[in-house]
Amino acid sequence: MSLALNYLDTGGEGVPLVVIHGLFGSADNWRSHVKAWQEMRRVIAVDLRNHGRSPHAEGMGYDAMAGDVIRLLDRLRVPRAHLLGHSMGGKVVISLARLAPERAASLIIGDIAPVAYGHDHDTVFAGLRRLEEGQPANRREADELLGEHVKERAVRLFLATNLERAEAGGLRLRLGLDAIQSDYETVMAPPAGEGAFSGPTLVLRGANSPYVTDSMLPALKAVLPEAEVVTLEAGHWLHAEQPEAFRDAVEAFLARHPD
Repeated sequence: MSLALNYLDTGGEGVPLVVIHGLFGSADNWRSHVKAWQEMRRVIAVDLRNHGRSPHAEGMGYDAMAGDVIRLLDRLRVPRAHLLGHSMGGKVVISLARLAPERAASLIIGDIAPVAYGHDHDTVFAGLRRLEEGQPANRREADELLGEHVKERAVRLFLATNLERAEAGGLRLRLGLDAIQSDYETVMAPPAGEGAFSGPTLVLRGANSPYVTDSMLPALKAVLPEAEVVTLEAGHWLHAEQPEAFRDAVEAFLARHPD
């Protein structure tokens, strides 16, 4: 059953840009980009299930997550949208475009390919479980707990965006961590649906990221035959590492494909 997702909607006319975050992210991570893009178009930033302020539920299948987004578009009376997704969010928008191509005006994919990936979040899950167990009183304590497993400070800062103030005091995770971890194999799997999406597509990849290598391009083109592939001097979080270049590429693409 589809869920009623939390979202941020700037309002405005025309075909909107729907922004979908990656694993352990949220719409909040995209606020600076939304602020810039809203000067030109309506932007809708989404919290996927088990993320941000959206409901928690079992099942992280891409058909289910795409169904959640379609339900939101129906609720907002949006017949078609430009769909931007980073990482896991990229697989969500590919799934949506395959399952309901009439709803996708175009796709913008941030550093992900429509392939299965291996396990590389073990330390992140361990750090987040340590946060749950440790019940930090403040963000300094939270960073120390995360640091027992996650050594990269940038990753710890990103994960800490999932903390919120608990009613009883201290900080707690707002992630549906049990549901995410129990269905992690599905998150790492290819997108849902079959066949190719033949609409306008932009794929932005990081030059220093292993997520969209040259060897993956044939598989990517088989699913997204019209894809323009642009490489930015960044890692996997290219929208955070190269925000202006990322926005410029998105804006130039949308200017060529306004409808």
